[in-house]
Amino acid sequence: MRFGCFISPLHPIGEDPTLLYQRDLEFAQVVDTLNYEELWIGEHHSAGWGTIPAPELFIAAAAERTRRIKFATGVTALPYHHPFLVADRAVQLDHMTRGRFILGGGAGSVISDMHMFGIAPEDTRERTAQAMETVVALLAGETVTRDEGWFRLVDARLQLDPFTPGGPEVTVASAATPFGVRLAGRLGISVLSHAAPPWGVVRAGHSLGIERLADQWRHHEEAAAEAGRRVSRDDWRLVVPVHVAPTSEEALEDIREGWLRQRNELWIDTFGIPMSRNPLSGAKAFEATVAANGIIAGDVEHVVGAITKLQEVTGGFGTLLISCQDWARREAQLRSVDLFARFVVPRFRGTTERLRASNTWAAANRAAMQEAGFAARTKAMAEHGEPGGQDTGQGGQGDGASSGRDGGGDGDRG
Repeated sequence: MRFGCFISPLHPIGEDPTLLYQRDLEFAQVVDTLNYEELWIGEHHSAGWGTIPAPELFIAAAAERTRRIKFATGVTALPYHHPFLVADRAVQLDHMTRGRFILGGGAGSVISDMHMFGIAPEDTRERTAQAMETVVALLAGETVTRDEGWFRLVDARLQLDPFTPGGPEVTVASAATPFGVRLAGRLGISVLSHAAPPWGVVRAGHSLGIERLADQWRHHEEAAAEAGRRVSRDDWRLVVPVHVAPTSEEALEDIREGWLRQRNELWIDTFGIPMSRNPLSGAKAFEATVAANGIIAGDVEHVVGAITKLQEVTGGFGTLLISCQDWARREAQLRSVDLFARFVVPRFRGTTERLRASNTWAAANRAAMQEAGFAARTKAMAEHGEPGGQDTGQGGQGDGASSGRDGGGDGDRG
């Protein structure tokens, strides 16, 4: 399994925007040093909370500050852009990042953005399909002539070969409907699914839809098969909020207030999601969202178990992307991604198994090794005409320090 982070980013209004950009760039550096493999950055143009209108510009700056992590647009809202320019920018970033760019595309989700661009929400899916078909063809080196009314191309082809053989990876984002996963299957590109709505359950007792994630993959496979393609679960990315703390109680306490603030101020007051603002209803919705795995928050053991359960429910996926939100204090956010990288990732990667095996082997043979070490120390002392040593219980330490103490030597003999 691979691991990455997903930031919209969504920041509560009040903090200086210039410093927010700096903070998000610093976050990119942090997750790069912690060996996360991907960082996804969203595109927003209105409503105040989403502060990055051009993720490609952010990626260009972040790539210069990092060494190995891949960057992705999460997502480029395809109905807002001419597809030729989307493909052209993708190839440029492929070169500028030396192959560390992923093009994530989707329909967009902010209705006020669509309103400003004069795009009817019901038209966004059709535009997304038309744009993505065109982008994929251009990145494959094809010459495209196409007129869809909202964009027109005549003998269009990219003048640059990509840095990555075959071009940068292209991904389609999918939420509640099968549109995105079916489009990805038909075009032979990878898919990203959000495990649950970002606002959680509408009210306690309502479903988050996590149980339907397996159906998303079924739709993806079916569409691919109809197009004569094969797909792999290794290419499926799942996005879910994760917060790790030393204890599960502390993890929940870290994020509760920030989650409720975002629910009230963004999802209810700004976007009008039909949910109650009653504090008791909000608290119950938070608890229900956590219980349903729409938010994974807890200590290391709890997080490992929750991710394992998510694998079982979905049938398996290749990459987990942590949706990083401004729910907790900055220090707690950074501690969470640190704990996840250091203690959760190894449980799925098996990177500590050799260490555990070595420790188990040494412990199982400690009696024989102590005996051999003591015998060697006693023999060495006898050969130097020194009185026999005592078993100090430090056979694993060799005979340097103990022989210096027991035999009056200087600690370097033997």
